[in-house]
Amino acid sequence: MKRKVYMDHSATTPLASEVLEAMEPYLKETFGNPNSIHAWGREARKAVSEARNKIAELINGEAREIIITGGGSEADNLAIKGSAFALQDKGRHIITSAIEHHAVLDTCDWLQKMGFEVTVLPVDSNGIVDLEELKRSIRNDTILVTIMYANNEVGTIQPVKEIINIAKERGVRVHLDGVQAVGHIPVDVKELNVDLMTLSAHKMYGPKGVGALYVKKGTKLVPLVHGGGQEYNLRSGTENTAGIVGFGAASELAKRRLENGEHLKEAQLRDKLLSGIMKKIPHAHITGHPTQRLPFHASVCFDFIEGESLLLRLDAEGIGASSGSACTSGSLEASHVLLAMGISHERAHGSLRLTLGKDTTEEDIDYILEILPKVVEDLRALSPLGKDMNKR
Repeated sequence: MKRKVYMDHSATTPLASEVLEAMEPYLKETFGNPNSIHAWGREARKAVSEARNKIAELINGEAREIIITGGGSEADNLAIKGSAFALQDKGRHIITSAIEHHAVLDTCDWLQKMGFEVTVLPVDSNGIVDLEELKRSIRNDTILVTIMYANNEVGTIQPVKEIINIAKERGVRVHLDGVQAVGHIPVDVKELNVDLMTLSAHKMYGPKGVGALYVKKGTKLVPLVHGGGQEYNLRSGTENTAGIVGFGAASELAKRRLENGEHLKEAQLRDKLLSGIMKKIPHAHITGHPTQRLPFHASVCFDFIEGESLLLRLDAEGIGASSGSACTSGSLEASHVLLAMGISHERAHGSLRLTLGKDTTEEDIDYILEILPKVVEDLRALSPLGKDMNKR
């Protein structure tokens, strides 16, 4: 039987067994609406409250500062649109970066149509935001800086403390998209002094369809969803009790794993993977910062091949991975992240993202290092692009 190796944990993680176990009662007998005053409702409300505490503890926040949403994209929208409309009397200028997730970039684009102005900061070849450009970009009418904590495609961790300090010196609110970072590296919102931060359950072994926005006490937002006034009037709608309980259990698991240093073990396996790729495959290029990167994240570009073909061949060998390029309407479109880092269209088309998980083993890494070089060699032999390799 062919070995199966899942290496796409940045896209989503499997539901941890302890998370499923925590959720199960709230999918069956404990079905009450948390807003009901009877016993069924009180039991559900207690479970939501306990889960909110666990989510807050993971980032050293307070339960009252956790607003549950339907996922990371909704939380990004609430943070950015909610800030824009709450602060529009002060100004209508927003700053973001060129490598953000589309939940941020598309939201900023939409706000521009609503009369706001957006400055998009460049990044260097490692995917790090230009801090000097940030300083120059802040104006008297700047109301928000929204930057991702760590990049989903190349794993680069931003100098978030410096970014926050620069913004705070000018009295500007800061939102961090922490979806890829929270649960995988230590995050302390009090130490960072950040105003808003996005979290997502399914990126850290929790259920899909539930996320959260950390909202520092005293930070005013305009809600996106009106109705019953749930989530402190910032996100109306009957709470997804089972999903929230799962988020809490996943947060508890992540906190324990970080305290035990399990993320450091992932980093060791990641380093073995990257080192093996560079030794075994010519014309390979690591993308993202060499050291300031997520511990589970490996991203590489291979010259003379296309990422889509690479993914299909790896899938046939039982390896689940992803590419920085996306197939849209039948044409392969290079990643906006890689292009912003100065990587050429040709090289960006050969990108591969391999992201490890808590259950990834050394044997899994060995299998990838056995299969990947053969697949790359075969694809280069079949491709007209591969002929160029022998001329270099």
